[in-house]
Amino acid sequence: MLSEMEKLQEKANVLIEALPYIQKFNRKIIVVKYGGSAMIDEELQKNVIKDVTLLKLSGFKPIIVHGGGKEISRWISKVGMEPKFVNGLRVTDEATMEIAEMVLGRVGKKLVAMVEELGVKAVSVTGKDGQLLECEKKYSKGQDIGYVGDIVNVNEKLLLDLIEKDYLPIVSPIGMDKEFKSYNINADDAACAIAKAVKAEKLAFLTDISGVYKNPDDPSTLIPELYVRDAKKLMEAGNIGGGMLPKISNCIDAIEKGVSRVQIMDGRIRHCLLLEIFTNKGIGTAILNDNEEKFYHEAND
Repeated sequence: MLSEMEKLQEKANVLIEALPYIQKFNRKIIVVKYGGSAMIDEELQKNVIKDVTLLKLSGFKPIIVHGGGKEISRWISKVGMEPKFVNGLRVTDEATMEIAEMVLGRVGKKLVAMVEELGVKAVSVTGKDGQLLECEKKYSKGQDIGYVGDIVNVNEKLLLDLIEKDYLPIVSPIGMDKEFKSYNINADDAACAIAKAVKAEKLAFLTDISGVYKNPDDPSTLIPELYVRDAKKLMEAGNIGGGMLPKISNCIDAIEKGVSRVQIMDGRIRHCLLLEIFTNKGIGTAILNDNEEKFYHEAND
C-alpha cells in the first residue's frame, strides 16, 4: 500500500516524464482526427475533450477534425432511409447530404460546449466557412456516389487566425466546390489535408484499432514506430488492407507533404492522447518521415 507521500511522488514523476514532450511540442500545431467509438461513448467523449483541452493549456496548438459517420447512419435510419455504400464509401444523395450537414454541425457545437465548459475558447466551423475546404466531386472507381468531395484546396489562414486569437478550432468535414455546392468529405481526408496545409508537427488519428501490426492476426506484433519506407513495404506485402489501407496512404501523403509525425491510436483507451504524447512508452503506431529521428519508445529499440 503506497503512502500519501509516495502517491504524490508518483504524480510528480509523471509530470517530469511529460516535460521533454511539452518542450518538443510547445507552440506547435497538433491536428487530432476524432472519430470511431470514442465519439459514441459519452465517457470516452469527455476524456478525449479533456485531453485536447489539457494540450491547449500546456502550450500546444490543437485542431480537432471530427467525423460522425455512425451518427449520420443512425439519423438516416431514424427518418426511414437506408444507408448506401459503394466500395466502402457512403453514397450521399441530396437528402443524405442534408442529414450529414445537420448531424456534423450538431456534433461540432456539442464539442465546442464541452471544451468551453473546461475553460478554453473554441469555435466550430465547417469546411464551407471561409471556404476552408474547397473540393471537387469524388468518384469511386468511376462510380457516381453523389455529393462526396475530394479536397483540392485548404484555406489554412482561417484556422491559423483562430489559433492566433487563442481559439481551439473544431472542424466538420463538409466542403464546397467552385459552384458553392455542398459535399460530404471523408474525415480522415480532411484531417490529412488540414495537417499538411498548417504544417502540423503531429497528426493523431483516434480510431477503433490499436495501430499497425506486422501480422494483423497477432496483437503482439504491434509496431510502435514505423518509417514511411517500411509502411510502404507492409502495404506492398499485403500486411495492411481493408479500411487501414486508405488511412495509411493518407498518413504517408501527409508526412511527404511536411507533417512530422502521424500517430494511429485506439480512441477507446481512456486518455489515449495524454498517454501517447506525454509518456516515454506511448501507445499505438507512429509513422514518421524516413529522415525523422525516433522520439518515443526508446526503451523498446
